[in-house]
Order: sequence, then structure tokens, then C-alpha cells
Amino acid sequence: MAKLQHGESARLREIPSVDEVLARPHLAALAEKAGRGVVTQSARAVLANLRDQLKHDPVPAGAASAVADALDPAAIESRIAERVEALLAPSLIPVINATGVILHTNLGRAPISAAIEAEIALIATRYSNLEYDLERGERGKRDVHTARLLAQLVGAEAAIVVNNNAAAVFLVLNTLAKGAEVVVSRGELIEIGDGFRIPDIMSESGAVLREVGTTNRTRIRDYERAFNERTRLLLRVHPSNFRITGFTERPSLDEIAALGRRLQVPVYEDLGSGCLADLSASGINEPVARASCEGGVSVVSFSGDKLLGGPQAGIIAGKREFVERIRRNPLFRALRVDKLTIAALEITLNAYLRGALDEIPALRMIRMSADDIARRAEGLANKLRAALANTRATIETRPGFSVIGGGSTPDQQLPTHLISILSPLHSATALETRLRKPASGPPVIARIEDDCVILDLRTVFPDEDAALAAAIVAACC
Repeated sequence: MAKLQHGESARLREIPSVDEVLARPHLAALAEKAGRGVVTQSARAVLANLRDQLKHDPVPAGAASAVADALDPAAIESRIAERVEALLAPSLIPVINATGVILHTNLGRAPISAAIEAEIALIATRYSNLEYDLERGERGKRDVHTARLLAQLVGAEAAIVVNNNAAAVFLVLNTLAKGAEVVVSRGELIEIGDGFRIPDIMSESGAVLREVGTTNRTRIRDYERAFNERTRLLLRVHPSNFRITGFTERPSLDEIAALGRRLQVPVYEDLGSGCLADLSASGINEPVARASCEGGVSVVSFSGDKLLGGPQAGIIAGKREFVERIRRNPLFRALRVDKLTIAALEITLNAYLRGALDEIPALRMIRMSADDIARRAEGLANKLRAALANTRATIETRPGFSVIGGGSTPDQQLPTHLISILSPLHSATALETRLRKPASGPPVIARIEDDCVILDLRTVFPDEDAALAAAIVAACC
């Protein structure tokens, strides 16, 4: 190791010890608030960085003042405090979703209602009857809190909940077809997101894939011809995140259910996004889970945090004998949900049962009319024009489209009204970055189109309008 020069050695001796910096009043008070261990670790890290900097970075002539500033006890104290603050600051924070993508996977998909927030706060901070039968005074099952509601809404005999729909697919296949064949159309071997593919999930579950038909055309006789002594399940997968159009053919659910009954093989339908309410009046045409059960499937599964509008969950419903078999699978315990998910799902399902769809934020956003959004957008645009008059920013409103997102309804859009912002001071990319990384206030996630920043108020909660306006004004200045 090269010897330190005299000046370098002297500078290193000026670095205070950990005990010295921790004795400073501000850090002593911070240790009381944040914990001495966190502050001590941060102090060691800052002093080590400073030591490395002075060892390895040559000090140019005339830079003595910079070294003095770096060694200033107050500056060291400030850097330690900043490190503690960054370490303890939550990484998961609220953002304003101005993209118009309702079920934005990267932004947490379906937001929950205020009623759910209150219920979760109560259940999270108290004991509950999660697995306790109050009537009998003995251990119960956590399924009961959602099973009755799900069964009634879906028209099923029984229902259970796991942590997401990928887990539901895995559990159903592992229970009903491990070591045996599952017949599925080649056109339904989809990728459900983040690289998770139906064939891969099937392989991991222990089921053997028996694909039939072609990518664009599969007939009921293809399923029938594939049947053999090893067949344990007929699988139908709803293409919730893509569409094949043109020269296509696909057996109806009734046809597959009838074939399953004739062959005495259960039929399983994976709906993916999962819809509990008919949204056709809003221009969204997705199969409703109830139609699957009424159509004769043995088991159906779908997500809780997509079109259902609740918390992340995978719902498995259907005939009691199959649902009970799935529940007895040892893997069910590993994939089951916690009390907070159950509380959130129960409140969501209760709103469906009462027909109070606007209590579910995602459904309220889907059902929002373009005219209502236009009035709100024009009001916000007028406020922004007045606030940004001196910046010469151009604020305009125009018709556009929102999307459902979250791997749902890929070819369906919702008419909306957009706000576009063009700033002479910042490019669209720079303005989008300033909104996303504000000096204060919540981050705003927006889109860029035609060199303008685009905002869609469909996905902005009304009580966020003031914060959104403040963020835009700050970003444009």
C-alpha cells in the first residue's frame, strides 16, 4: 500500500470519530427518535465514505476550502441525518395516476375504497374472528368470510381465495390433474404477464399439457379426439390480455361443458381478469364469472384486483366436490391470503351484493362518462391557464381514450377528455420527469403524446385535483 502524504495523513486525522459525531446535539436527538443503531450505522458509513474520498481523490491546488467544508462537523452531521432520513423513508408511497389506465399494474392495479380502508385499519389493529367460530366457540375456517358472498355472486356451490390468479391456476391444475393430461386449445396457451405462461405453470403443477387445434381455430371435436385414459381435465382459458381476429373458431362454453359431462371429465375455466358485474353499458364486453358457473363448468378462477376491483387475490369457485379437493391440497395453506385481504375482499363483495358499484373505485372510473370528465378537465385547465399565464405554457383539452389495463380488455377503450400541456421552458420528457420526481408533494404519473404531456382525469381522484394542479404549476415553472 502506498504511503500517505503528510497532508493526506493530516486530513484523515481531522475526521471525527463515530462517538464524537453521535455526541452532537442534533444527532443525539435523532438517535432518540430513530434509534441509536440506525444513526450509528449511518455515521459509520458517512465517515467511511469521507475517509475513502480523502484517500483516493487527489486535492487540486486551491481546493483547501472544499476539504475544509467536507470536514466541517456540521456538514458531516447533516450528511448523516440525510442518510438516516433516506433509510427510514418509506419506499412504497402514493402517486397520482393521471395516465387514464385504470388497472395500472405498475401503480398497484385496483385502488380500494374508503370503506375498505377503514375496515382494514380496524382489523389490522385489533384481534378478529379470522379462524374462530363465535357461534360454536371453537376453531373455524377463514374461508367463511368470503365464501358465502362469492358463492351467491358467482352462482357457485363453494369458493376459496388464494393470493393471486396465477396461484389459483397452479393449485387447480396441481389438485385435479397432477401426473395426468389437461386438454387445452393451442390458441389459449397465453402469457399472463411478467413472463408467466400457461404451459410453464402447467408444467410446474405436474399436469401434462395436451394442446389441440391451431392458434386461430379449434373445434369441439379436437377436444374429443384428444381424450384418453390419462385425461383428467378440460381447460378453457379466456384471452383477457389479447385478441385473435379474422379467420377464427372456438368452441362455446356450453359445448365444452357438455363434452365434459359426457366424458365425465371436469371442465376448468380460467377467466383471468374476472368480472362480477355486466359492464357492457360502459362499452366493456367481458365474460361474467356467473355465466361460467351457470354454463356448467366444474371450476372457474379469476383475479380479485382486476375487473373485480378488489385486493390482489385469486378466486376459485365452482362445484363443491372440486373446490373441497382443491382446499385440501397442502399447497393451499402456502397460497392462502391473510386477514387484510379477506377484510378488503369482503367489503368489495358486499358492495356488489348491494348493487353499489360506484363504491368500488375501479368500477366507478370505468362507469364515468366522457362528458363528466370533460367538465372536470376544462375546470382544471382554466385554473392552470390562470396560474401559468406568465410561463406561456399551452393548456388545452381534447377528446381521447382511457383503457382498463392490467391485462384486461385489450381491444376496448373508454371515451374520455384529456388535458395536454406544452411548455416553452421544458420539453415534454423533462416536464414528465419533473412531475414524476417533484421537490415536494406526491409524484404525478402522466403520458407523453405528440411532444405534449397528457393527463387523463378518469384515474385521478377528485380530492387529488388540488395536489395535481400544484404539481403541474411547480413542474412548468
